[in-house]
Amino acid sequence: MSTESSYYVPEQSKLPIITATGMGLMAYGAASWVIGGGNMVFTAGLIIMALVMFKWWSIVIDENMRGLANDQLKRSYVLGMLWFIFSEVMFFAAFFGALFYLRVIVNSWLGGDAAIGIFDDTPTDAAVANNALLWPGYEADWPPMVTPDEAANGANATFIGPDEAMSFPGWSKMLGWLPLWNTVILVTSSVTVHIAHTGLKNNNRKQFVGWLGFTVLLGLIFLVLQAEEYIHAYQHMGLTLDSGIYGTTFFMLTGFHGAHVTLGTAMLAIAWFRSLKGHFSNEDQFGFEAASWYWHFVDVVWILLFFVVYVFD
Repeated sequence: MSTESSYYVPEQSKLPIITATGMGLMAYGAASWVIGGGNMVFTAGLIIMALVMFKWWSIVIDENMRGLANDQLKRSYVLGMLWFIFSEVMFFAAFFGALFYLRVIVNSWLGGDAAIGIFDDTPTDAAVANNALLWPGYEADWPPMVTPDEAANGANATFIGPDEAMSFPGWSKMLGWLPLWNTVILVTSSVTVHIAHTGLKNNNRKQFVGWLGFTVLLGLIFLVLQAEEYIHAYQHMGLTLDSGIYGTTFFMLTGFHGAHVTLGTAMLAIAWFRSLKGHFSNEDQFGFEAASWYWHFVDVVWILLFFVVYVFD
């Protein structure tokens, strides 16, 4: 058993290698799925990860409830969560950077501008010639409703642009715009999880449990609306993963964010179920705090997505 002055050494476990196996299967399966393969490998990896997280978190919760987690171990939990969130920041920074590169640089080149033309709007003769030869008729607009492939090959093109974009539909249709409602829901959920946190700090169990449960409900509503948005995009807007770089970047950014919302909702749901059993107090609450930190991070990423992907499209 650990004491306050001892250094906590966890027991040997096979869970890390099983986790690595599950993540590897998910990565390989996702790549195969995108290029037209089956999704069974991805599903197998997802199931392995879900089982590992359930087992691993159960062990950590049990150790803490038995008083085995000393101050040194709790500090390591805090640092581990901070580094995890930092890695997620870098993850999304890479995707935002890729979107910027495609919109500002690559799209301009394909449309007939060279690097110098990005800054002074003066395309070089060579850039114009390349555009006329390789992608005749392609115009560097964003979002590209006509792909370079479609501009060059017409009906024989492999990648056909979407019929509509996810841009701001105008003030008259704003109330029916799902991205706006999803933004309202996530911003509200940040407020509700903060209210729950305040209740826990003040030993108000009713406030903590009630507002935390409401936050989980808001997360589920967000996921349902995003699924509805995807269905509408595929069935009525022609916006798919195959509709050129716009479709690819849209679904990669919003899809990965949706996956993070799913994980955040699961973390908060576990915290909520634990709260029903009397877990957490104003002095011992990191399991909930870690989930709330992650949820605030997910909310900030969505606000950036909302403006970059939807409003300023």
